[in-house]
Amino acid sequence: MEGRASARPSERFSDRAAQRSKSPLVPPNCGLLAVPQRAAYTNGMSDHKVTLRWERGGTEFVYQKYPRDHTWSFDGGSKVTATAAPTYLGNPANVDPEEAFVASLSSCHMLTFLAVACKQKFVLDDYTDEAVGHMEKNAEGRLAITRVELHPKISWSGEKKPSAEELDKMHHAAHDQCFIANSVKTDVTVVQ
Repeated sequence: MEGRASARPSERFSDRAAQRSKSPLVPPNCGLLAVPQRAAYTNGMSDHKVTLRWERGGTEFVYQKYPRDHTWSFDGGSKVTATAAPTYLGNPANVDPEEAFVASLSSCHMLTFLAVACKQKFVLDDYTDEAVGHMEKNAEGRLAITRVELHPKISWSGEKKPSAEELDKMHHAAHDQCFIANSVKTDVTVVQ
């Protein structure tokens, strides 16, 4: 069914504008946002910075030879060696932007889901997602990651465990409130 999260496979979260900020599960001022010291927050907005550095390193600058490896440095001090996808001559040992995009959607959904579940007094022990991004031509005929499927496997503790309907509503709320999902036009699907 379009427009709402579901426990059924291949359910899309679309028609986001009509659904956004109408979730009865998490009120707007419920404390979902823990403000990290390193992010610059002003009037509910924030800036998130990364420094990207690439060097040719003396190799010939021709398409088949120049290095694709580069570094992402984050404001908290973490550094990641990134590269192009192997199809585009990247190093398969390093993360590529397409993988990072899928990881970003998966991570944001999980973090928001954890907050939603916690606010409803459910206890999670483990959350594993083997997310898959599908690169294909979009409506304009350009290559894009048009779809991301999330495959969360969740372990619960305690006596209170969510019903299929409650789980569906929590995933829907997590999707509606995920900053990254709200920032892209990629279809995001939870497959259970």
